[in-house]
Amino acid sequence: MNYSHRNKGTCSVMTNLELNDDHTIESLEVIGGCDGNLKGIASLLRGMKAEDAIARMKGIHCGPKATSCPDQIAIALEEALSEMQ
Repeated sequence: MNYSHRNKGTCSVMTNLELNDDHTIESLEVIGGCDGNLKGIASLLRGMKAEDAIARMKGIHCGPKATSCPDQIAIALEEALSEMQ
């Protein structure tokens, strides 16, 4: 399943992801933000269960912001899982 999420409150503007039927992350791309760091995060998440990624990244803040790119990825994964059901 392919899913796109418009990020809010971060330098990155969009998260595109593909989930397999067993909820493993097939691919992840974040548009904007810190390119190298986000490519690294995407590489680390490939093959991980979405639920595990959410548990690790949900609620992370970036400085004084109420969210972060990892938090926005977790939100995108939650939304994608919700659509799968």
